[in-house]
Amino acid sequence: MLSKLYFNRRFCTAIQSPRPWLFVGLGNPGDKFKGTRHNVGFNMIDTFAESQGIDMDTVFCKAIFGKGIVDGVPVLLAKPQTYMNLSGESSGPLAAYFKLPLNRVLVFHDDMDLPCGVLRLQPKGGHGSHNGMKSVIHHFRGNREFARLRIGIGKPPGQMDPKAFLLQKFNATAQERIDVGLKEGVVALKELVSKGVEESARSFNTDQKYKHIKISVVN
Repeated sequence: MLSKLYFNRRFCTAIQSPRPWLFVGLGNPGDKFKGTRHNVGFNMIDTFAESQGIDMDTVFCKAIFGKGIVDGVPVLLAKPQTYMNLSGESSGPLAAYFKLPLNRVLVFHDDMDLPCGVLRLQPKGGHGSHNGMKSVIHHFRGNREFARLRIGIGKPPGQMDPKAFLLQKFNATAQERIDVGLKEGVVALKELVSKGVEESARSFNTDQKYKHIKISVVN
């Protein structure tokens, strides 16, 4: 059971250098939404936390929260529990509480414009009509100068309603590709922590570009 503890900001302020990273994964809380396409941001947080031995066992700023050290750098992990469309109500206060500039914030989210299992790391950008990202940008006072890890889920088949598509679970083949993508994401995130967004994005996105050519869209 999660303990509702308020995290001491001295974890950040006591460490003058390097500055912490805040990773925020977007999704919807509750068993009903587990395994759905819209929750791959949560899945990325969980996969990274497990790989680094970080416990997600605290409730803080309306998020399931964890903290750890990755290659000597403090990393804060959060899964907002506000439901997707209000994600900014958690991510905005988190960045403000820890006094983090937005160039130390990285948001993970699903993306229908990328093939299933293909990821893209970007230093900044818009919301791409993603309601969770719209909320995050709104609560960052319109500032878009934060990084994002886009996780491809593919496009809805035929005339399927995109909203229904987002709330469906992956089939076995698509889930396998997502699982591979998340593991690749962990490698990229570890590199980002040590080298920064720009340098890690160049190599990672090149690899993912060729993966994009090889992978057909799976829904």
